[in-house]
Amino acid sequence: MTPPAPPAAPLRADCIGDSAGGLTFDVAARRNTGAALLVLRRRGTDAVDAVDSAADTVSLPLAPAAEGRLRAALPSSVSLPEGRWDAYARLSDGRPRRLVPGVTDLRSLAERIPSGLLGHVAVRIPYATRQGNLTVRSWLRAPHAEAVELRLASGGLTVRGRVYGTQLVPGADAELRARPGDGEGGRDGAGVHRVEVAAERTEFAFTVPYDGLAPGLWDLWLRPAGDAGPVVRLARLLDDVADKNPVLTFPRARVRTPHGPVEAGPYYTRDNDLSLAVAPLEA
Repeated sequence: MTPPAPPAAPLRADCIGDSAGGLTFDVAARRNTGAALLVLRRRGTDAVDAVDSAADTVSLPLAPAAEGRLRAALPSSVSLPEGRWDAYARLSDGRPRRLVPGVTDLRSLAERIPSGLLGHVAVRIPYATRQGNLTVRSWLRAPHAEAVELRLASGGLTVRGRVYGTQLVPGADAELRARPGDGEGGRDGAGVHRVEVAAERTEFAFTVPYDGLAPGLWDLWLRPAGDAGPVVRLARLLDDVADKNPVLTFPRARVRTPHGPVEAGPYYTRDNDLSLAVAPLEA
């Protein structure tokens, strides 16, 4: 009896990001002899062999770039809806194979400042999953409020940021929303706070005092035009870190509130949105 063939070695893909928000993938595939595709499939859809909708799968041609290497380009002009996109290579044998990350160069993303002329911000960051596979985290925000700097004080948090795809007008403010059902702020029906915003062109700043917040999780939003315009979730997207939560951590302040003593501080969610955690302390 012929023993089963050993599993094929994983295919590695080097990734380079450009300042416009595009990505280039270089796949090491020495034995490929025909047409090939790099396939990005949004997490949560069926197997890559299935017929997926255009919204869930993006196929990019892999063309020879050097001996034993194939290259695919994902320019910023190609739409990649928000989500996590698993990367595969479909070589001439027709079998899709999961890619693993090789060398990743995202230096151009660290200082990226989009023009905002397109009315949206598109961000794509490749990263290694817990299983060691290659996935691209994509954000597509229209408009977008970028949290550029957080300044922590004993009694509150100052946020400085920049808007894209919209304008700041007199009367702009920030809004804190208690997450529904989470803590006292989300249960008592009064889980919305407004704070005044200082605005200059596309840049804004505001300070959140902790002493008015009930225990719970509070999501931060910006109203660039006050009550007259959109409500935009604050997030930090314009760098090379796919998951901010375990990387960017902040100390918490102890504050007395009408709800009792609490410990409060900012954090980034799994989607890199900006939120506040307020936890009760024993008196």
